[in-house]
Amino acid sequence: MRILSDAHYPELPNYYRGKVRENYDLPDGSRIIISTDRLSAFDRILTSIPYKGQVLTQTARYWFEHTSDICPNHVIAYPDPNVVVGKRLDILPVEIVVRGYLAGTTGTSILTLYKKGERSMYGITLPDGLRDNEKLPAPIITPTSKEFDGGHDEPLTPSEIVDRGLLTSEQWETLSRYALALFARGQEMAAARGLILVDTKYEFGTDENGTIILADEIHTPDSSRYWIADSYPASFEKGERPKSFDKDFVRAWVAERCDPYHDAIPQIPEKLVEETSRVYIDAYEAITGLTFQPDDSGATPYDRVRQNLEPYFPGKS
Repeated sequence: MRILSDAHYPELPNYYRGKVRENYDLPDGSRIIISTDRLSAFDRILTSIPYKGQVLTQTARYWFEHTSDICPNHVIAYPDPNVVVGKRLDILPVEIVVRGYLAGTTGTSILTLYKKGERSMYGITLPDGLRDNEKLPAPIITPTSKEFDGGHDEPLTPSEIVDRGLLTSEQWETLSRYALALFARGQEMAAARGLILVDTKYEFGTDENGTIILADEIHTPDSSRYWIADSYPASFEKGERPKSFDKDFVRAWVAERCDPYHDAIPQIPEKLVEETSRVYIDAYEAITGLTFQPDDSGATPYDRVRQNLEPYFPGKS
C-alpha cells in the first residue's frame, strides 16, 4: 500500500511535527503543511490510512476555492496533492464550531449538555422539547477556548470571549459573520450533493496586518459531521443517528481490544485499513462530486512529495 507515514525533509527549515501534519516555516513568511496518512486517536497514532492525507488536502482545497468570496484564506499554493503552502498566521485562541442540529457526543457538544438539562449554553438559550439530532431553529456558534498546552477546551460565551481579552468585539463580530456565512454555503452545497452538513469546526488566524484569515482545513470529513440526507427522516423518527461517513472502524476496533490510552496498540488488520481508506475516498467523492484521482507517481509518496517540494529548498529559486 502506498502510504505517507513520515514527511520529514531535512532540507527544509523550521520543522514541526504534529500528530498527522508536518510543517515547515519558510523565511518568506509562508508555511508548508504536509498532510500525512497517519490516523490519530486517543492522543496517539494508531496506524496510517492510504490516501487519507490526499483526501483531506484536496477536500479542503475544494472548499477553500468555493468559499474564497466569503472570506480570505491562508492558501498560497498546492505543490503536491498532500501539501498546501499557506500564509503563516497567528492562530486566534478561540475554536469556532457551528452547529445546525442538536447532535454530538463530546462533553462540550450541545446534545450532551442538553441531555443534562442545560438550556442556556454558549450564550444561547435553546427551547425545551428538542429531540436528539433535531434541526435547530437556526445555526448557532458554540465557541470554546483553544488550549495550546494540551488542556481541555472550555465552553465560552461571546461576552466571556471579549471580557477575557481573547478577541476584541470587532474580531468576534468578524469571526461570527464569516463562520455563519461559510456554514450556510457549506450546507447549501452539501444539500445539492444529497448530504447534510450537520456541524463543523473553523480555525482562524491573523496575518501581519491583523487581517482575520481562515486557516487549517474546511468542511473535510475530519473537521465536519455529514449525514446522508436520504437517511435522515426515518432515522430521526426512530430516534437513531442518521447514516454518515463512518471512519471510526479502526478506533472502535482498538478500543474493544485494549485500553488505548495506556496499553500497546495491537497490529491493525490490513483489511480494516483498506476499508477506512475506501470510506475517506467515498467521502471525498460524495462531498465534492469529483472522482478521486490518486497520485501514485514517484517511487514512494515520500519521494514524490520531496521532488515536488524541491523548489522550496533553501538556495532554490
